[in-house]
Order: sequence, then C-alpha cells, then structure tokens
Amino acid sequence: MQSSRSLPVTAAGAHRRRQPPAPSAPAYLAATLTLLVLAAIAYSRAAFPRFPHPPATRRCRPDAEGSWSAGVFLGDSPFSLKPIEHWGISSGGGAAWPVANPVATCADVAGAGFPSSFVANPFLFIQGDAIYMFFETKDPVTSQGDIAAAISKDAGTTWQQLGVVLDEEWHLSYPYVFSYENKTYMMPESSKKGNLRLYCAVDFPRKWKLEKALLERPLVDSVIINFQGSYWLLGSDISSYGSKQRGLCIWYSSSPLGPWNPHKQNPVRNNKDNKPSARNGGRPFIYNDSLYRIGKDCDVGGGCIIQVFKVEVLTAKRYKEVAVPFVLDESLKGRNAWNGARSHHLDIQQLPLGQLWIGVTDGDRVPSGDSIHLLTIGYVFYGVASVLVLLLGVLMGAIKCILPLRWYLPHTEKRSDTFNIEKQVFLCHKFSSLICNVNKLGSLIGGRINYRAWKGRVYIAVIILILTVLTCFGTHYIFGGNGAEEPYPVKGTYSQFTLLTMTYDARKWNLKMFVEHYSKCASVREIVVVWNKGQPPSQGELKSMVPVRIRVENKNTLNNRFNIDKEIKTRAVMELDDDIMMTCDDLERGFKIWREHPDRIVGYYPRLAEGRPLKYRNERYARQQGGYNIILTGAAFMDHELAFKRYWGKEAEIGRKIVDSFFNCEDILLNFLFANASSRSTVEYVKPAWAIDMSKFSGVAISGNTKAHYHIRSKCLSIFSGIYGNLTSKRFFNSRGDGWDV
Repeated sequence: MQSSRSLPVTAAGAHRRRQPPAPSAPAYLAATLTLLVLAAIAYSRAAFPRFPHPPATRRCRPDAEGSWSAGVFLGDSPFSLKPIEHWGISSGGGAAWPVANPVATCADVAGAGFPSSFVANPFLFIQGDAIYMFFETKDPVTSQGDIAAAISKDAGTTWQQLGVVLDEEWHLSYPYVFSYENKTYMMPESSKKGNLRLYCAVDFPRKWKLEKALLERPLVDSVIINFQGSYWLLGSDISSYGSKQRGLCIWYSSSPLGPWNPHKQNPVRNNKDNKPSARNGGRPFIYNDSLYRIGKDCDVGGGCIIQVFKVEVLTAKRYKEVAVPFVLDESLKGRNAWNGARSHHLDIQQLPLGQLWIGVTDGDRVPSGDSIHLLTIGYVFYGVASVLVLLLGVLMGAIKCILPLRWYLPHTEKRSDTFNIEKQVFLCHKFSSLICNVNKLGSLIGGRINYRAWKGRVYIAVIILILTVLTCFGTHYIFGGNGAEEPYPVKGTYSQFTLLTMTYDARKWNLKMFVEHYSKCASVREIVVVWNKGQPPSQGELKSMVPVRIRVENKNTLNNRFNIDKEIKTRAVMELDDDIMMTCDDLERGFKIWREHPDRIVGYYPRLAEGRPLKYRNERYARQQGGYNIILTGAAFMDHELAFKRYWGKEAEIGRKIVDSFFNCEDILLNFLFANASSRSTVEYVKPAWAIDMSKFSGVAISGNTKAHYHIRSKCLSIFSGIYGNLTSKRFFNSRGDGWDV
C-alpha cells in the first residue's frame, strides 16, 4: 500500500528532474532567512533608533505588570492636591526649573545599586524635617517584591534613594510605616507567607527586625489607624473569599500590637449596593475631624482608580462609609505620561508646619498585560512569515513535501491486553489517508514557481516583499517597546519646558498638526503660539494634550520670537518652527542636554561660519569641517530669561533693526549675543533621529529661494561680526562623548 501510493509522487519527482535543478533547501533557507534578518535589523534601526545612553539616563525595562513609578502632589488640603510641577518649585541640581514628576523610578533604585523593574505602593513617614518614602520594588530577574526607601529634606521636591531596606525570601509589598510609643514599625503585605507580620526598626530606616505576627491570615493592603480611642486594622483577607475578591475586613484593638478582634460585619459591605467595600488603596487620613479611607476600584478597564470614602460610622459592630468626590489631575498624554495608563495607590499626610498636605501616588504608563500582548502579536507575525518561507520553498521545489507512511503503520510488537488493536489500526488508517493527501498536495504545488523565468521571479519578489513586511511588523511589536517616548532624568530629577512657535495665517494647517503632535511629548508643559499676522485660530481648532496660549503680536517681525514673556512658567523654552516635525524622543534628548548646559543654546541644526568675510553654509559643510559654532534657533532649547533679556538689551538694538530690514537672521543675532557674553562654548548640537521640513509641502516657507536666503545670511554674518566680534571657536562633533552629537 505504501509503495503504490508513493509512486505518483516519485514519478512526478522524476519528471521534474528534466527541468533545471532547483536550489538546495539549505541554500534557499539560508538566503531567505538572511534577507529577513537584514530587513528586520534595517527596520529596527530606522524605526527604533538606539542612541548610547549614559548610565544615569538608562530606562528600566518594564516587567509584565508595566512600568510603575511614584510622583508627589501638594495642596492646601487633601482634596486640592496638584502635581509638584504645578507649584513651580525649582531645584538647582539637574537644572530642574520646575521639578516634575515622577520623583522615584526603577532607574533611580537601580542607580543606588539595587536592580529594579518596578516602583509602586509608596508610603510616607515624616520625621522632623525629613520625609521618608517606603515603596515596593521588584528584582527584574526573580520578580520578587522587596521594600526600598528614599529620603527628601526639601518637602518632597527631590529624593535620595536609600535602596532596599527589607528583603525576605517571599514577596513583600504595601509597606505601611507608623510610630507607636517612640518606636517605628513597618507592616508590609506578606500574604505569600500566610500571615500579617509587623517589623520594628533597629536602625531606621535601613534595618528592621521581626516583632511579631499580628494575624495568622494572608492579608493584603493592610493599614492601622488610631481613631476615637481605638486602633483599627483594615485589610483584605484573601483566604476567606478568594484572591479575586476586593472586600474589606476590619479588626479592632486597644494597641497596634494586638490582640485583634474581628469586626461583626466582616467582610464589610458598601451600603449603597451591598457589594464588598473596595480594598485599601493607601493610608486613611483625618481631615476636619472626619476619617477618610482611600480605596481602589480595580474593575475599570483592567486597571485601577483611586476612590476616597468618608467613614460615617466605625464601631465594633457597625461600619458605614460613603464615597466622596476626589480627583487627582490626570495627564492626557497616555503612554508618554508617567501615570498615563493607571494608578492604584495614594498616601496623604500633612506637612509639619500644617500649611500644606503632601500626597504620593504610583502610576503606570503601560496598561496591564500590554507587554505580553505585544509579544504575542509579534510572534504571530513571525510565525506567519515562517510558514510563508516553507511555502515558498515548496513552490520553488527546494523543499519536498513527502512524508513516509511507515511512520504511522500499526506496530507489530506485543501490546497489553487492555490496548484496543482495532482502534489503533483504524487511527493509523486515518493518518495514512491524511498523509497521502498531504503528499498529493505537495506534488501538486511543488515546483510551481520556476525561478529562472521572469514570471517566477516576480512571484518570488512579491512573496519576499510580504515576508519582509511581516518580519518588520513582528520586529516592531517585539522590539519596539511599549510605544512611550519617556523623558530623561538629570541627577535623578525630571523637569518640563515650554514649546514656543511663531507662525501666521497661511500656515494654519501646519500649526494644527504641530500642536497635536508635540502636545503628547512627556516634558512639554505648555505651547505658546506667537501669532504674527492674520486671523488667529480659536482654541477649539487646536487639538492639544497641554494648555495652548496664542500670543497675538501687533507687528509682523521675526524679533517677536524672542519677546520677553512673563507668563511662561518654565525656565526652558524650546523654540521650534511650526513646519519642523521630529519625534518626541528627539525633543527629550535635547532637553536633557540643555539641562546639563543651561547657559547654552542647544539645538538640532548646526552651522559653521568661518572665513573672511564669514560665509553662511549648510550643515554638510559643517560636517565636512568636523565642527560647528552656530545653532539655528528654529529648533533649539534656551533659558528664556537669559536669552530674551540679551536679545532685547540695548546692545542688541542695532541688530534687531537689521533683522527687520532683512526679515531674516534673528537666530544668527542670538548666537552672536551669546558668544559676546562668554568666551566658552555657547552652543550644543543634538542629532535628531529624523526631522521633516513640512514647508517643502506647503510652499509657504520664508526661505523658499535657498541661494538668496544664504546670501542674506552671509551679509548678516559680516555685519554682526563687525558689531559684536567673532563667534566662539568651533565646537567639534562627538565632543561630549554621549553619542548624541555625532
């Protein structure tokens, strides 16, 4: 039976031997896979440019749960908390003007010598003028939770990481810290151990010892509060009604050390809909003599939201709470915001002076399960590509689709009496029929494509193009990250900048695209539009994730770009032409370099002015000469207080008149003013991954005639050098050593 059914396939194979020999399977597979690998590498380099990051700027790779971090909020009351960046608090270290969230990330913990992929569940503990933050951190290899700490001595503005302070052989989280009788205690969640443990500080905050097990129950999200003369322990007992439940249980005692008595209504229920009350989402707090409990609702879109409940009744027999309005400012930037996806914890305390309240919350930029979802899609694309590779091999005749039937014939060796021989023979017969059909199909499609004929080459080219596209998509989902373009810290702090652009009515379509794109960038706080001419757009015409302010000017002049503006809330201003489009990561890298050199102009378009007289040339000339001494302010960061003051100083008056006469050269004038004020280098270049000049598509560029434009700018160089002296000496490419100015 086997030989007779194999004959047609063999005969077909003999018939095909008369045609030109097909490429061997190893050679075909090697060539195809090499092509796909090269395509994936080329795509990943183009789509996901990798710049060498200094150790302090490396981002942590998020685990399967996301990329959590912690941020600080301040307010006059617990119900008026605003992110720390809204208070305009500055810190000289790291040029943080203002300091911005997040204030603690896994990169910060790793920088302290403790590898981390996770920062969440932060609790505050105030001791004198120091504020301690205890939080959960995860080892990126074992994914086990440990307790880490940080300290702030400037009311939560900046934090120094202290590293891991409590490490057990089981998972720890939710580090609730409190004091009692001149001792400091920590009650972390340790449900994996099966009980609720209390630790006492031996050498606060770095060393702790086990005091006792408060309850022999696996409690999660547990806190202790002293209210109306009794101590109340609130937590969720996951042993009683399943770990997926989010109910709340209560115990009471005359001491936080116990013994603890269960509440009569355990598990307590929400009085409104008789559902289990939400699990704790932080420390309860007392405000205006009323007790408020922070809970979390984790049934919203796979994430959690913070809720606040006012406790109306709390006795040994009764418990009643009602939800009260509570809203924290949420960013609209999605993945580009540190808490753009979700948050599930908030701790609120009053600062010692009693004037401000401080809150610390965790946040994640990645939805739950996002990384696994992306990997799954990526491997599906790779799988489809692999199947197409095999199919192409069969069509070319490089792979023979013939399966021997003897693999599935009944075995003749002795079997146990319990084994059904008839069923075995029946199944083998079915397998034989299936394989015969597969062999027939292989014979039917095998060698259908003749790679020597032009039509066959077209087919092969189309299939390889499809394979390349599938491989690129797979590479995008697997290696493209979570889609976020994160900011870069400087000395452990983040900050924000104002994006300023100058435009007029003929370029309104550019402006709409400009605002929508750049408002999503993580460090952009506000966009200021300098409107030079025509009817300005209404706020409703501009789709933005951040506030947009349109500053209408009385006179159409390029000098308006540097007008002193006291309403700007940040020290850094990014001057960016509305027709330049680049990635948010390009902006973030430039912002990091400016924060390291806040007295300089940091931008993306270098020029080299040299010779006698000075001549204006393009970037290619600067690269040929290996250096630059001008940064065009059409895409540059600067300290607006410093730069705008210089631009509108008395010595720049004649220069401003020249700018008006030529309607050009305002950026060259600013470079001369910086060079005139310092003998050191005054410019820094950052290479963008890519940048598109949209004016090429609109036809409304000021400098449409390149030759005439360069001639005018050469005149400006000659005039300004006579008034303000020479520019600073040439700064060489790749002189910083960070790889971002190559």
